[in-house]
Amino acid sequence: MRQIVDLHIHSRYSRACSGGLTLENIDKTCRIKGVDIIATGDFTFPDWFVSISKDLEEINNSGLYKLKTAEDDKIKFVLATELALIYKKGDKCRRIHIMVQAPNIKAVEELNDFLDKKYNIRSDGRPILGMGAEELVKLCLSIHPKFLIYPAHIWTPWFAVFGSKSGFDSMEECFGEFTKNIYAYETGLSSDPEMNWRLSALDKLTLLSNSDAHSLPNIAREATVFELKKVSYDEIYDVIKNKKTKAGSFLDYTIEFYPEEGMYHLDGHRACGVCFLPEETKKHKGICPKCKKPLVIGVEYRVDELADRALGFKPKGVPGFKKLVELDKIIAEALGIKSRTSKKVQLEYRNLIKRAGTEMEILLDKNLDDLSDLTLPDVVEGIKRVREGKLSVEPGFDGQYGSVKIFSAKDRNNKNQQKLF
Repeated sequence: MRQIVDLHIHSRYSRACSGGLTLENIDKTCRIKGVDIIATGDFTFPDWFVSISKDLEEINNSGLYKLKTAEDDKIKFVLATELALIYKKGDKCRRIHIMVQAPNIKAVEELNDFLDKKYNIRSDGRPILGMGAEELVKLCLSIHPKFLIYPAHIWTPWFAVFGSKSGFDSMEECFGEFTKNIYAYETGLSSDPEMNWRLSALDKLTLLSNSDAHSLPNIAREATVFELKKVSYDEIYDVIKNKKTKAGSFLDYTIEFYPEEGMYHLDGHRACGVCFLPEETKKHKGICPKCKKPLVIGVEYRVDELADRALGFKPKGVPGFKKLVELDKIIAEALGIKSRTSKKVQLEYRNLIKRAGTEMEILLDKNLDDLSDLTLPDVVEGIKRVREGKLSVEPGFDGQYGSVKIFSAKDRNNKNQQKLF
């Protein structure tokens, strides 16, 4: 059974996140988008954990949960959170984000009780903990052996295990003796599988893609697609740990954001308007030519720095991936409207969902000829171009998102000329 899974989102209690991120709204959004299993996010935050405990119920002892008020269990929640660790190791201040998935409510409650006594988990949905990565893994596994712990968005400069600003050069350097208990890593928005395949040290780990959504529309902008014979926490855990389960479940492919669109893909200084490819950064010795300060080194540079393989290498037997652009973004471009949240865009989005199925079905599965009977020709053309990867991409850098363009200025001019005749 195909299960589209997003294991990293946030709640309304996390800094810079939408107030609309309630459990009810997350459930509703997943039904529209076609997401089957979604993270709760932020389970260490006391008020959010109260909501999780009160509003969700476990589905048949599966370790997965559903809304108590839902008529079915189509949308399943997995208990998950992101933690920020800031600590000193090797005479350097480390700042890394770690994903934690829990097998049941009781395990979360015990973890929260411990953290609440030593750290401030009440100021933000993604708390900052003054503890090392090894200490966190040891703590979680002492509570329950099936806690799943892995590094989030591993390449981003500021808060990642391989980040250029405060990260490490290897998993072993970060996790020490507990490296054997790390089974996965998250690519993050600024890298894709091809970039990660360049580092042979990652071959033994399972590559996961998640949205890190701070608002409802961004849910499943990245996701992981599993084929599950049994839909349960244990089955997901076993796939991530062992690649394949005894029942025959496996990870099929990941759904990817265009990494160039991520905020830290290339190097640069946003304030100075400087954006460099790795070769240009090396030419300038990592210094901004305008302000003469060190550049913020992006993901592509950092991957190149640690890689022991050339771009284009693909390890044997790894799952594939598909790069997508969200449906409302496609519609906005097709209509020539800048904002995906405009009334006209959202009206067409809702109409197409109503007539054709979930967003993922439309983007991944639906026959283009069938879609032609349900929406505008430019929307169908946009979906076609996204599937074929025929896009124009402007990379992001130093905290500024890049942009993906489906239709060029030439396309617009040709269309306008056609209207004249």
